[in-house]
Amino acid sequence: MEDGLLLVVSGPAGVGKGNVCQALCRRNPNLYYSVSCTTRPPRQGEQDGVNYHFVSEQKFKEYLQQGSFLEWAYVHDHYYGTPVHMVRQMLRAGRDVILEIDTQGAEQVHRNVDDGVFIFLLPPTMPDLIRRIKNRGTETPEEIRKRFARAYRELGEIEIYDYLVINEILEVAVSTVEAIIVAEKCRTHRRRGFVQQLLEKGDKFDLSLD
Repeated sequence: MEDGLLLVVSGPAGVGKGNVCQALCRRNPNLYYSVSCTTRPPRQGEQDGVNYHFVSEQKFKEYLQQGSFLEWAYVHDHYYGTPVHMVRQMLRAGRDVILEIDTQGAEQVHRNVDDGVFIFLLPPTMPDLIRRIKNRGTETPEEIRKRFARAYRELGEIEIYDYLVINEILEVAVSTVEAIIVAEKCRTHRRRGFVQQLLEKGDKFDLSLD
């Protein structure tokens, strides 16, 4: 069995990363959404173990000392980290894994993982982005300013990403990411095992013309 595909999805706050990832998982049963740990409090409607594993700062630092994270970052005054054990387990089982993480975490994964696929989501315009952040109604004006300023910095950190996807219409963005997944699975280096199987089976054929 071939290992699954590791997808890293990043983008500025308010660009719709969560909506895109959730839609992808609904439409693709083989896609496993890696639930990150965070020290930030849950927003309205978020569930522990579904959206995030919500932990104390002390517990997060304990996990960090134990080497439990594939990547971690300190963003908007809170810690975020991806538990490494479940990611590896799912990949070995042939499941595709999607990480919804920021550019700090993506850079760590890029350094530590040889075969990840890195996708950065873009807003159609910057005014549209700030409208989305405001419409969430979950941040103070100061937090909104911080997130918008960070968005500009993140746009300067896209060199490690393989693909840029504009999230203007959710359905279109999701279909674009699905097309990326199909294309990546057809890359030559991912198909070498299948080619080897063809060659091995071909050796057993009776090619006589009788």
